[in-house]
Amino acid sequence: MEMIEICSVIANSQRRAILATVVHVEGHSYRKKGVSMLLMDDGTIHGSISPGCIENDLAARVQSLLNNGLPELVVYDMRPVDDLSWGENIGCGGLLHILLEPVAGAFRELLLQMYRLLEAGRRVVLSRSYPSSGMAIQYHMSAPDDSIVFIEEKRQWEENLITVSIVYEPKPRLIMIGAGNDAIPVARLATSVGFDVTVADWREELCNQERFPTANLVVGFPREVIPLLQLKKSDYILIMSHQFQREREFIQLLPEKLYSYIGIMGSQDRTKRLLDGLHLHYVVHSPVGLQIGADGPTEIAISIVAELIEVKRNGGLLE
Repeated sequence: MEMIEICSVIANSQRRAILATVVHVEGHSYRKKGVSMLLMDDGTIHGSISPGCIENDLAARVQSLLNNGLPELVVYDMRPVDDLSWGENIGCGGLLHILLEPVAGAFRELLLQMYRLLEAGRRVVLSRSYPSSGMAIQYHMSAPDDSIVFIEEKRQWEENLITVSIVYEPKPRLIMIGAGNDAIPVARLATSVGFDVTVADWREELCNQERFPTANLVVGFPREVIPLLQLKKSDYILIMSHQFQREREFIQLLPEKLYSYIGIMGSQDRTKRLLDGLHLHYVVHSPVGLQIGADGPTEIAISIVAELIEVKRNGGLLE
């Protein structure tokens, strides 16, 4: 679960909750530094930071943290091979530092402000500073234009501060040109891994909510669609209509700027003919998808979405 989805839960719920964030990792870990999960006071958990190894232990801390209202840093060291306390279910084998923060007061307002920024398509950097002992936390949040949007009043500390800065990206948009049957599993998988999916096609009988229940839909020919999409640099574009002339027209109309990803379904020979004579200002992924020997619509969809994830993994924690 992405941070924008966790913030959405916070914005739409009045339940008390604890935000758990991985702030330090050594060795192997199921999830990376910077990931979060939300533990609600009714036992509900949103997101994950392990394959199920430590969630129960974290959940057991929720009521105590909610009662005292103070954050806590929890350390899980699963590196020793002879440590049997975790049993065979740990599946991690690393050192994890997890910061637990009650979602209340000023911190809740900070997360709601973050949610508004992410919803507006802006990248957010959230920094937490805390002493090596004790759990008073300073927060600093900024947006991509380097403007400060939140900063807690600075105080003097007797000990050195540990500072962890995490980059939170807005939900990336995947624009799919083509609403054929092979687009359906791609849209479904892309949505499930955190993409905001838009499907565009001129065939209204294919581009409808029944076939793509979780996607935004744009019906029209390329000249009609391009202005409606309001394309931007962070977009991922996947061309898979299997209609040669329509695809060439769409590519010709693309604004001359870089995108996070542009992929074209089809063989290299077909793509070469499709792009013949066009002066492109971006790298084209073709054939789309990681080379995993995929066969059939579902496996091909998996390979495509895996490639999208690979490209997306450019941001993350700032050291």
